[in-house]
Amino acid sequence: MLSAVENQSLPRTAAFFDLDKTVIAKSSTLTFGRSFYQGGLINRRAVLRTAYTQFVFLLGRADHAQMERMRQYLSALCRGWNVQQVKEIVAETLYERIDPIIYDEAATLIEQHHLAGRDVVIVSTSGAEVVEPIGEMLGADKVVATRMVVEDGCFTGEVEYYAYGPTKAEAIAELAASEGYDLSRCYAYSDSATDLPMLESVGHPHAVNPDRALRREALARGWPMLGFSRPVRLKQRLPSFSLPSRPTLAVAGAALLAGAATAAAVWYSGRRRARFGAA
Repeated sequence: MLSAVENQSLPRTAAFFDLDKTVIAKSSTLTFGRSFYQGGLINRRAVLRTAYTQFVFLLGRADHAQMERMRQYLSALCRGWNVQQVKEIVAETLYERIDPIIYDEAATLIEQHHLAGRDVVIVSTSGAEVVEPIGEMLGADKVVATRMVVEDGCFTGEVEYYAYGPTKAEAIAELAASEGYDLSRCYAYSDSATDLPMLESVGHPHAVNPDRALRREALARGWPMLGFSRPVRLKQRLPSFSLPSRPTLAVAGAALLAGAATAAAVWYSGRRRARFGAA
């Protein structure tokens, strides 16, 4: 067992986290449905359909076919959206939508991996415009996310890069090559059997709130299974943390993200100095 900080003479390592239902309790993209409605991007019918899709997702019935239908629906839904407007809406409502659904257990794991000297990488099927600010909020070192095709500042509805299934494992392999990660000593966390390729690519895979198929695989392979159930607000972890007013957020989305990174750093420093050993 190593102490809280890994031996720097060893190859670099990382912890790869799926986002939805692993780090946060819901789908990150679908969680912003009401925000997009309030911003005029979608109508009430789309809000209701988004709520239903979220319900199916939370029940764990979102298998590969369901995820593909969800991808097609969301791709068609965002066709024509102004990218800058989407970023501003996400920045304005980031804490309102995401702060209440961060798993305390996941936040603690992120902290422990950082204290052990590992990079933390969020690997999510959701769009980069949503995942990147959430990654900033959580203090992640890198983010892998789906990217949509953009023309004249608007989404075309086509997918440029789909971070799903085997593609996640390919992205991890590319990061390992560029960053010098020893994947045999890296960690990965996910709730879904669709992420089996990602979990198989590291030496320390973990099933978090696993769906039925992943639970079966984890039992067969002897992988650790973790139950995350305690969402926590950053305000609870950092009592002095305060948010700017809504108008300020709307005008200064970029400043919000910079502040989020600072808040995360302060939050980490205030947590207990837990040890997290490496294999």
